[in-house]
Amino acid sequence: MASEADRAADLGEALIRLDEVVKVYDAGETAVHALRGVSLVSGAGDYLAIMGPSGSGKSTLMHILGCLDVPTSGEYYLAGEPVSRMSRRTLAKVRNRRVGFVFQTFNLLPRASILRNVELPLLYAGVSRVERRERAREALGMVGLADRAKSLPSQLSGGQRQRVAIARALVNKPSIILADEPTGNLDQKTGAEILEIFDRLQQEGHTVVIVTHDNGVAAHAKRVIRIVDGLIENGRPAHLEAPPPTAEGAPA
Repeated sequence: MASEADRAADLGEALIRLDEVVKVYDAGETAVHALRGVSLVSGAGDYLAIMGPSGSGKSTLMHILGCLDVPTSGEYYLAGEPVSRMSRRTLAKVRNRRVGFVFQTFNLLPRASILRNVELPLLYAGVSRVERRERAREALGMVGLADRAKSLPSQLSGGQRQRVAIARALVNKPSIILADEPTGNLDQKTGAEILEIFDRLQQEGHTVVIVTHDNGVAAHAKRVIRIVDGLIENGRPAHLEAPPPTAEGAPA
């Protein structure tokens, strides 16, 4: 199996690079070592699934990849920029500009139209009202909801609300799309439709990272990263050729 250095050479300039990343919460006897020296390289257009049992560190890894948190030690480079050295203000700007988030619970504003929900990252970025509207409508068109721009989230099905969340993640044209259990609240048919959108986005050149406990979801990715006790299993990414069985409904 190729090393991360070999994989970096194959991918060209790395979009994501983690070097011996450690994350410790609290200190002393109560310290929780969420990540224990994780190294990972991923290029633009990659499609990753992050898997692991509850408490394995996969959510912490997602938070670091999404610039929601920084390593205790080690370094995370996003498009060549060292994330851990950034101020909170710079980190927020990078997060808004380079990362699009899709959550299991959609996280939509209930009293705002779906057009307004999709506009929000652009509002935070200081984009003009006219451009916000144009780009939000374009993003909704990408997920098949251009005709529902004026609808409220409560007027949509669960699958449609997740499409809105994907449009919101896309509107700022991010470097990475991070999805945390994106099909967890959806039925099987609707979940499959959402995964088809992620597949298409990756084929169009987007970098997609999905955190999941579901082997069926992970099967869509090009690579599966298995996290066990804060470490990548066997010290390197694993391909999905023979995934271990996962109990239906297991905790994330």
